[in-house]
Amino acid sequence: MSRFAQVWRTSTVRLTATFIAIFVVFAILLMGFIGWQSSVQIQRQQTDDIDREVRLFQRIEATQGIRALAFALNRLSGQPGPGVYYLGDASGQYLLGNMSDVPPDVLIDPGVYSFDYDRPDPLGEDAVGLPDRPKRSGVAVVRSIELGNGMRLVVGRDVVERRGYSAIILQSFLVGVVGIILFSVVAGGVTARRVLKRIDTIRDTSTKIMSGNLSERVPITKRNDEFDGLARNLNAMLDRIEQLLQGLKEVTDNVAHDLKTPLTRLRNQAEGALRDTASPETREKALETVIAESDKLIQTFNALLMIARVEAGAPSGALSEIDVSAIVADVAELYTPVAEDEGIEISTDIAEGVSLRANRELIGQAMVNLLENAIKYAKPEDGSAGKIAVSLKRASGNVAIVVADNGPGIAEADRSRVLERFVRLEKSRSEPGSGLGLALVNAVARLHGGSFRIEDNGPGVRAVLEVPGS
Repeated sequence: MSRFAQVWRTSTVRLTATFIAIFVVFAILLMGFIGWQSSVQIQRQQTDDIDREVRLFQRIEATQGIRALAFALNRLSGQPGPGVYYLGDASGQYLLGNMSDVPPDVLIDPGVYSFDYDRPDPLGEDAVGLPDRPKRSGVAVVRSIELGNGMRLVVGRDVVERRGYSAIILQSFLVGVVGIILFSVVAGGVTARRVLKRIDTIRDTSTKIMSGNLSERVPITKRNDEFDGLARNLNAMLDRIEQLLQGLKEVTDNVAHDLKTPLTRLRNQAEGALRDTASPETREKALETVIAESDKLIQTFNALLMIARVEAGAPSGALSEIDVSAIVADVAELYTPVAEDEGIEISTDIAEGVSLRANRELIGQAMVNLLENAIKYAKPEDGSAGKIAVSLKRASGNVAIVVADNGPGIAEADRSRVLERFVRLEKSRSEPGSGLGLALVNAVARLHGGSFRIEDNGPGVRAVLEVPGS
């Protein structure tokens, strides 16, 4: 396929060609209308001049007589210009004027006529003023009338000059049309080339990205046009895709690391129980270990499935009006004994009667994850007693659930990272857990149109789950 055919198949070029065709047709119609109107106005002006002179001659003949009419007519006939004049007797015989031969029907029946004629050239008059002068041909538009004394008067205008002017208009019209077409083609070609260049840039960038170079981005110019807006959106999408792929890689690595150890223990326990030398007690203990490790694996997969459902916007229950005060109070009361066993004190400041349109199961699970996380890390480095403060309040139309502890806290650089899946700041991973708790809380907040953030409690962590109130 030729380069022209490839270019012509693009929507940009065809759209540009369509606009060029529309513009050219409109320009041709506009210029044609202007030329036609110019010709009509010139013709109308000539007709008005003829009628005005006819009325003037009639008035002269009526008020001053035939001699004054002949004098005026003879004077106008001798002047150069487009005017043509003829005065004949009652039978139509020529008496005076610059037109000596008039068709008989013009003299017989008064009215408006157009015909070819010969007239003397006033610029070719000889020295003694004899009537035998050079003649020139022309085309006249005339009005013939019969005077009160029966004489015939013909007054008109030569239209050769008008037709010449019309020819000039037509010639200018054709030149203008050709110029418009050429200009439109050049302008359309330049425009299409610039548009195609921008599109080719986006296509080349996408080709590089598909080849595996995810760091490529669509260039943005300083024009701030619609292509730059599209490029910004595409770059934002590419940034998000790169983040998701990086997150997927990290999740895959973390899943492999977190599941490899319990699966290995499961295999070792099962293998040990199958040995011939294993006692019934050993086999029973191995089965108990297998069940415990399986429960941990199931818990991890359940957390992953719940996060996936929440991020897909498909929670297990429909949103409804719930008493969030009761949910937060019940979960805090439920975990108070657990915290006391760890030497941690839980205090509450829960506003009563706070309702919220939300999913009860997910809000409850988020609260459970926040408290479990706080109990795990509410251990001050100085060895003092751990404290957890649970609060619920309304603020600026939102409902804020806050769980704060006095533990070692989280570095500011890690506060956004801990909201990702399988991220655990404890490098040895000796503590129980899968690194999915805060990721689930973050997903629940997004599902309800809210936000989840980690703040400094000085010392410790202040986890804030904020969702729009009902």
